[in-house]
Amino acid sequence: MSDGVISQDEIDALLSGVPMDGLNASGQVAAASPSVNIDTETLTKFAGDLKDSLAENLKQMTGAEVSAGNPVAEAASRDQFLSKIPEVVVATQADFSAGLKGDHLYVISTECAQKLVSLINKEENAALDDMAFSVINETLSTHTNDELTAIDKTGQLPGLACNPAESMSVPKAMARIPQNTFALFSYPLTIDGQSYTLWEVISGEAAWQIGMALGGGGFPAAGGALNAADMASLAGAAPQPPRGGAMPMGAPQMGGMAMGGMPMQGMPNMQMGGMPMGAAPNVQAVQYPSLMGGGMGGDQGNIGLLMDVFMEMTVELGRTKKPIKEILGFGEGTIIELDKLAGEPVDILVNHKPIAKGEVVVIDENFGVRITEILSPQERVSELR
Repeated sequence: MSDGVISQDEIDALLSGVPMDGLNASGQVAAASPSVNIDTETLTKFAGDLKDSLAENLKQMTGAEVSAGNPVAEAASRDQFLSKIPEVVVATQADFSAGLKGDHLYVISTECAQKLVSLINKEENAALDDMAFSVINETLSTHTNDELTAIDKTGQLPGLACNPAESMSVPKAMARIPQNTFALFSYPLTIDGQSYTLWEVISGEAAWQIGMALGGGGFPAAGGALNAADMASLAGAAPQPPRGGAMPMGAPQMGGMAMGGMPMQGMPNMQMGGMPMGAAPNVQAVQYPSLMGGGMGGDQGNIGLLMDVFMEMTVELGRTKKPIKEILGFGEGTIIELDKLAGEPVDILVNHKPIAKGEVVVIDENFGVRITEILSPQERVSELR
């Protein structure tokens, strides 16, 4: 950024959560270096084995003719993926919650999402609202379950699980796409005679481990093999000490003591950083600066450049969950009970994220809302659960 003018790449970076120091000298988002070598051949075969079940699941849910072409798995960067997808997409996040750590999401065009929802709900040109997103969540979760079942059969990643799917329609720059190299699956689909693509994104480390579990290769970018502690770290487990508690050969002798606890004759106490190895360290608490008050100067300059950006604001009267079979039975006059009590404050959301509560008012002939409470960050997180 120069002369106080922000580029489109810088705007995209801010909206997608990329720090401004992640931009290169030309104002472009700096390319992330690949963290692992992904075995795309093994992952392509894995996806190919599941394409028929994907098509069959979609066929049963939509009642339409569905076919799936041969999927392709590739190692991709964020910029490469953004160049493939439409400007506005429906992104479905289902990150790994056990067995692996990392991002896992699906991306489809809004046209594909609308087609699926219209066929499943038996209505023309279905709106992409919260109910529609629930339908997409359930639809894509069936494919996630098939993948987890197939991986579990290898016995290499027991207990593998993903968070519940959460979908939303967003500009592609705001989709939570990994910054480092990741595995990108592309499933060509034909639904009711129309062609679409289902993209699936798995972060690099998780994709590498899945490839290894499936009997494939791949290796860390540095070229070395990971040991058991590295594998445990990637999977989110604590590294295990050596069996028997024995120190490995070549370990340093502490304070002139041999491994068995006997003093070593003629050996002075080893020192580290000018302090004898056996001496107690001088431990002091870290003093953190206050987070309140004038520590926002640099960031406020960047945020000010986005003040004219429009964001969608909605007011939610209430919500509920119903099984699909009950939803399909809805008709004119059906009464749906919501989870809000009469007179309870309504939720105010920005880009589908809760920020406040309020009460409904009438302004001339329009509805409005009077803010009665601003949610704290902790309350905002709890509202999303």
